[in-house]
Amino acid sequence: MKNDNLKDQYRINDRIRVKEVRLVGENVEQGVYPIAEALKIAEDRELDLIEISPNAAPPVCKVADFQKFLYQQRKRQKEQKAKSVKIVIKEIRFGPQTDDHDYNFKLKHAKSFLEEGAKIKAYVFFKGRSILFKEQGEVLLLRFATDLESYGKVEQMPLLEGKRMTIMLAPKKSVGNASQQVSKPIVKKIIQTLEATASNEEDNDNE
Repeated sequence: MKNDNLKDQYRINDRIRVKEVRLVGENVEQGVYPIAEALKIAEDRELDLIEISPNAAPPVCKVADFQKFLYQQRKRQKEQKAKSVKIVIKEIRFGPQTDDHDYNFKLKHAKSFLEEGAKIKAYVFFKGRSILFKEQGEVLLLRFATDLESYGKVEQMPLLEGKRMTIMLAPKKSVGNASQQVSKPIVKKIIQTLEATASNEEDNDNE
């Protein structure tokens, strides 16, 4: 059915009802020809006259084998469809004090998602007064990214928006030196966050 639809998109040979056409194709002298002469050129080469740009003035026609032409068009459509594959984003939710069992369970799923080519949107949801533990949430997300560095790269570092702190990960095409480049800024960020947390706790104790 799809093949028939593609085939019907083009007028060929005697179905082309115009006075003249602009001719293109291999081993053809390009230019504007009366339709009768263009048909004769195609016939002499045992090929078809295919109207490829009907809205041009004059319409553009190609001298080629129609079946091969359709095959090339289908192949091109297939390639374009493959390039325009919709990006899937999988969400993974944590609490600010997620236990190891729950963490490892979600980490396993995240690895599978990244291997399948999906992006990961991982977030910590702060409910009520748990927003006071936002540093813990940030450390958790950074740890999550570090544990996934062989599978995905960080597109967005932890960002707090309302009651959510989110990190974005994209699948990694190749594993190797690139994974080393992700871990350094993440580890540095973890250290800075922990130092800030310790400093805040010390200030609170002094009060």
